[in-house]
Amino acid sequence: MIAGFFLLFSVGQALGQEAQRLEEPVQHHPEGDAAIAQIRSPYCPGLMLEVCPTTQAKLLRDSIQMLAHSGLPADSLVNWMLANHGEEYRAVPQVWGSGLLAWIMPPLALLVGLILVLVALRHFRARRAAADSRAPTISQEEETVLAKALEELKAAEEVPF
Repeated sequence: MIAGFFLLFSVGQALGQEAQRLEEPVQHHPEGDAAIAQIRSPYCPGLMLEVCPTTQAKLLRDSIQMLAHSGLPADSLVNWMLANHGEEYRAVPQVWGSGLLAWIMPPLALLVGLILVLVALRHFRARRAAADSRAPTISQEEETVLAKALEELKAAEEVPF
């Protein structure tokens, strides 16, 4: 009877310690922190996992930290999480995957567009300068005929009152 009491008492203490251990935060591991920084939260749309305040996110962060303490590197932890929740929660592109292309293409397209605009402007300026240098000169006789025509046009446009 006394042995049963001590056995029951020790099991109760062990369960109490286990409950206390679950409430304590898991110690941070650099690999776990690196993995968590690369993942969006499946529980808080639009937020990173590291800032999501839900209980499920805390449990997921703790699971990742525990796996990191067991020796898994950050990329394996990210792959584990994405395998369980889906590729759409990857926040940082893969180094050589199509995600990197998605990060590089917009600035590259802007740069190429800027270069094309500069080339087109230089081309138009050069064309205008060439056209100005080839402007035909008119003779004195043509100039007098043109001036007379302009005077006749002005006289025709005047409205008599």
